[in-house]
This record gives sequence, C-alpha cells and structure tokens, in this order.
Amino acid sequence: MRYSIDTENPQEDGSYPVRRRGRFKILPIVLFALFALFYVFSNTQTVPMTGRKQIVDMSREDEMALGLQSYAAVLQQAEVVRSGAEVDLVRSVGARIAKVTETTDFEWEFNLLQSPDVNAFCLPGGKVAVYTGILPVAENADGVAVIMGHEIAHAIARHGAERMAQQRLVQIGQLAVGVAAGEMDDGARRAVLGAFGAGAQFGVLLPFSREHESEADYMGLVFMARACFDPREAPAFWRRMASRAGSGQAVEFMSTHPSSEKRIEMLEQWMEEALKVRAGSCAAG
Repeated sequence: MRYSIDTENPQEDGSYPVRRRGRFKILPIVLFALFALFYVFSNTQTVPMTGRKQIVDMSREDEMALGLQSYAAVLQQAEVVRSGAEVDLVRSVGARIAKVTETTDFEWEFNLLQSPDVNAFCLPGGKVAVYTGILPVAENADGVAVIMGHEIAHAIARHGAERMAQQRLVQIGQLAVGVAAGEMDDGARRAVLGAFGAGAQFGVLLPFSREHESEADYMGLVFMARACFDPREAPAFWRRMASRAGSGQAVEFMSTHPSSEKRIEMLEQWMEEALKVRAGSCAAG
C-alpha cells in the first residue's frame, strides 16, 4: 500500500496527515462477475405469456409462504370492508380474472380495505387487496378489472421474487466493490461505492421495475380481455390517474413506474391484440 502526505490540510499541531493511496483491486470484481454469470445462468426462468427471461432464486412455495405471511399482517392492521356492493364488485371482478389466468396453485382471496390510498396489490399465492381510495378512479367494473388484472399479473409473473433476486445480486456486487476499493483513501472509496450504487439504482433496479410495470400492464390487459371486460377502459383509467396525479408525477428516469403517457401509449399499441382476445373469448364482441 502506498501513502502520501496531505500538505494542503495541516492538522492543529502543525503536522500533515498521511493519506492512503491504495489502488483499486480487480480480482474481487472478476470473482463477482464469474459469480454473477453462474447466478444468472442457474436461476433464469421464463415469464408466462411474455416469454421474458428473469432471475428468480426462490421456490414458489417459499414465495407463496411469504405472501401469505405479509397478507395476514396487512389484514390484521387494516380496516377490512366485510360486505356491501363494493366488496361484491371487487370479489366478482377478481374471481373472473383469476379464472382466466389458468393458475392452479394459487389460493385466491380478495379483500377491500378502507383507506384513502389510491392503491391495490396482489401478493404471491393470489392474495389480493384493493383500497377504497382507488375505486373512484376505477369508476366502473371495467376499471376495477384494469386494476385487478395488473396486480394479479405482478404475482403470476413473480415480479416480487425477481426484485429480491436483483437486489441480492446488487448487494453482493456492492460488497465486491467495497473489497476492491478497500485500500483506497476514504474519499475515493466513497466515490467508487457511490458510483456503483447510483449505477445499480438507475441502470438496473429502476429500469427493471418499470419493465415489470409494463409487463403487468400487458398481461393485465390480456387477462381482462379474456374475462370479457372491455380492454379499452385501460387507457381511460390511466388518463384518469394522470389527471389525478397532475404535475406531481416523477420524471420517468427516476421513477419505479413508467409515466402515465408511456403506459397509455403502450396500451394503445396492444389494444388490437386485446380486442381480438376478447372477441375470441366472449360470446359478445
């Protein structure tokens, strides 16, 4: 390890601090690259419907167990709406969409939660929650189908498990970079780690998150079409969401979700296919 004297920043006693001038080590990065190749190769799966390759290192059984545990915790803390027209709507729409997914290992459950949050989710295993705050944006059964189809698609595509695998790989990479920069001075080491963190966030995690959202939009559109809902409600729903968000929407590059404009554009591109699916699946076109 090399050292240098920092003559520009004398200490209080008049002496000059000694700084490390260690170099960046390549070996930890090479080892991480080899591990990453093995990790990706041994954990690659295919997303249903889209055929996209994804990294998932968790069994479906473990994933569904985590989903059930998280769902129970949410229901315990939330105010569950037990009955009423809105509950019936959520459950009937959810059941219709769940049926056309052709998923056999999910134990479907649909609950409406009293909350002003404009949100919904589906956890692995088919555990679905819709917040009452999103129903005014949905406006009708087709709008609810947009929401349910999208959230159910996330679970079927195993996006949660994929994000966990990606984050695990990034954490190991960060450890490797930390070892590689271990002999550098503090400022240089922080700069290297910061650059790696920013690169992973904006170059890997956020783009994949946006890809998951777009994939769920596509799969959800097909699901709602198969279930005989009107897929043309999907871009209308996102226009209402965009109107509600106004100017507060984040720049797409820094966001986990595509912009509403991008979502609407993609949904319109997929619409012809969705309408054909609906026409082929339903007695009425």
